[in-house]
Amino acid sequence: MGLPEERGRSGGGSGVREEAGARSRARSWSPPPEVSRSAHVPSLQRYRELHRRSLEEPREFWGDIAKEFYWKTPCPGPFLQYNFDVTKGKIFIEWMKGATTNICYNVLDRIVYEKKLGDKVAFYWEGNEPEETTQITYRELLVQVCHFSNVLRKQGICKGDRVAIYMPMIPELVVAMLACARLGALHSIVFAGFSSESLCERILDSSCSLLITTDAFYRGEKLVNLKELADEALEKCREKGFPVRCCIVVKHLGRAELGTGDSPSQSPPIKRPCPDVQGKLKKKPKRIWPQISWNEGVDMWWHELMQEAGDECEPEWCDAEDPLFILYTSGSTGKPKFEGIPTYPDTSRLWSIVDKYKVTKFYTAPTAIRLLMKFGDEPVTRHSRASLQVLGTVGEPINPEAWLWYHRVVGAQRCPIVDTFWQTETGGHMLTPLPGATPMKPGSATFPFFGVAPAVLNESGEELEGEAEGYLVFKQPWPGIMRTVYGNHERFETTYFKKFPGYYVTGDGCRRDQDGYYWITGRIDDMLNVSGHLLSTAEVESALVEHEAVAEAAVVGHPHPVKGECLYCFVTLCDGHTFSSTLTEELKKQIREKIGPIATPDYIQNAPSLPKTRSGKIMRRVLRKIAQNDHDLGDMSTVADPSVITQLFSHRCLTIQ
Repeated sequence: MGLPEERGRSGGGSGVREEAGARSRARSWSPPPEVSRSAHVPSLQRYRELHRRSLEEPREFWGDIAKEFYWKTPCPGPFLQYNFDVTKGKIFIEWMKGATTNICYNVLDRIVYEKKLGDKVAFYWEGNEPEETTQITYRELLVQVCHFSNVLRKQGICKGDRVAIYMPMIPELVVAMLACARLGALHSIVFAGFSSESLCERILDSSCSLLITTDAFYRGEKLVNLKELADEALEKCREKGFPVRCCIVVKHLGRAELGTGDSPSQSPPIKRPCPDVQGKLKKKPKRIWPQISWNEGVDMWWHELMQEAGDECEPEWCDAEDPLFILYTSGSTGKPKFEGIPTYPDTSRLWSIVDKYKVTKFYTAPTAIRLLMKFGDEPVTRHSRASLQVLGTVGEPINPEAWLWYHRVVGAQRCPIVDTFWQTETGGHMLTPLPGATPMKPGSATFPFFGVAPAVLNESGEELEGEAEGYLVFKQPWPGIMRTVYGNHERFETTYFKKFPGYYVTGDGCRRDQDGYYWITGRIDDMLNVSGHLLSTAEVESALVEHEAVAEAAVVGHPHPVKGECLYCFVTLCDGHTFSSTLTEELKKQIREKIGPIATPDYIQNAPSLPKTRSGKIMRRVLRKIAQNDHDLGDMSTVADPSVITQLFSHRCLTIQ
């Protein structure tokens, strides 16, 4: 719960926000007793006991968890072997090598046949339009996965092959991933916001022999003709001497015409609103149905292949150290997506979904929270949200102001916030509060997860004790860590292990406070050197958004003839506020007070919007180019709205170099 002083706060002027921001850095929020009572880890003491055991007795700790899985053959040798020190030889990590299992079998077959939960809903799907919904049970999902596994086998896919998946967030995406896992084939997910060139590069990179894609989809009001992009990518592959032999296409936008009924062996039907609901819906913009090009001999319809596939498919038993999937760090985040966007058809879409499905856990990114803050409290509070129990954030450090709004408005001061730090490379949470055990500090990822041994190093690679700031590294492996960069192990070693031999190097800066809490300060390459002082862009951004007028901020470096670098800030204002010289001075004063005179920005630019990828990440490299008036922007295929960049260039500050 909130501290007594925080409960019932409604948020007022900048004084309230600054005061709340300052208190948030010094105080903590204890887990609600009702959450602790039902939690897997109900107290901080219990967390410490388990964490200590996970580090000191990893075989016993992870061995107990491994017993929850089905193993075709047990581990015949050492439970864990690894080397993190490049000076001592090749970097490698091996957990339970020689034991065999199948992930698809564990998450589907055992649920249906051993646990008798086949009729339980595996997941709900929410489409771009609120009335486009479906649900699928574990039994239905198992049937679909077996069918599609047989489809892939008929196309010659077997253990070790690579399959590229280029799809929006639709039910068939889950089916395709699990089918690959059932066969022991590696799936390579390519985010549907990527260009044809990016798709081509990823297909070539891992020599994918098959592509799975979709006809088209809507993201908000924007039509994305994915099949057209896939065709362009496959043509580029052919030009480069690597023809992909098969492209399986899901008829997503045109699925209504299929008439699939309730057959779980084909694409799941999309429920349409009943007449009384239809009458209440706002008039939708006219939808375009694009022409889908077809390449005979290569393209095949998903639904037609599924009709011919058999019901049963024996899983391929795989070694614990066999690769499961390939995932790129750029443009692929852990953030949950819907097929559409969180503000379509209106800004209360997320909270409508929470009430509709009685959502208990809600997990999103700080950038989405700051976007929603712009529209005020009303779009949130018009919905009950009574089902919510735990809130989560991921993707970047959350500034205290956004944390406090999330806690006060979305969680009604009764939901703990699980502020997680992890990376694509880590395969899971590394630093995270546990909702029933960890006192929360706004903006802190708190303590290490089980099996994680963090350290803070200085530039010389020396471990710093107690309160300290430096490089965040990890001292020993955990089960989910990446094993290599596909086809380039040397790059894997150079990127993650060479700078500080004996440690996994995250590339992030970190501060550990006097209570042992960890605070991510941002990517090391996002640190600015101003007159010999290193400044964290995340810290400056956090200070900016504590002002009542600022909804979102991004800070980049700009060359300075005296200081070397100076700060160039982009600020997006909340509705109802106007950018002015007075506001600029207020913001500079706030940064001086919060951080110090050395952090005072030279330039603050009004940014009605910030350039972001389709997955919601701020494109800081583009902002650096804008700050320096450099129009050579490089690859812009992932930008969500190019017009934002044009607008920012036309309103940039007059700078000196």
